[in-house]
Amino acid sequence: MTTITPAAAADRTGVSIDTLRYYEREGLIGPIGRSVGGRREYTDDDIFWIGLVTCFREAGLGIADLRGFVALLRAEQPPREKVTFLREHRATLEQRVAALRRAMEVLDGKIAYYS
Repeated sequence: MTTITPAAAADRTGVSIDTLRYYEREGLIGPIGRSVGGRREYTDDDIFWIGLVTCFREAGLGIADLRGFVALLRAEQPPREKVTFLREHRATLEQRVAALRRAMEVLDGKIAYYS
């Protein structure tokens, strides 16, 4: 199994090393393996989880929401609970997108007015 350093994981995922440590402390990723010398070593699976957590953070999910979802993923829960969680957050995201579109329309109107 190939592993990479924290710096390489940060470069690959676009998050800082501090954020990687924070995600691990919060139980959102990991546990991250360690070398004989005690240094963190990230696997492809770890990189996948970091990408998932980062995507959900960008979608507006808070840390508590993410902890709940990670718990659902790691537990032997029926798929319907995972789907329910995702659908609820998708609906919230759709509302945010609609609000942003309305704001952009107002801005476009003002740009056209002042142009």
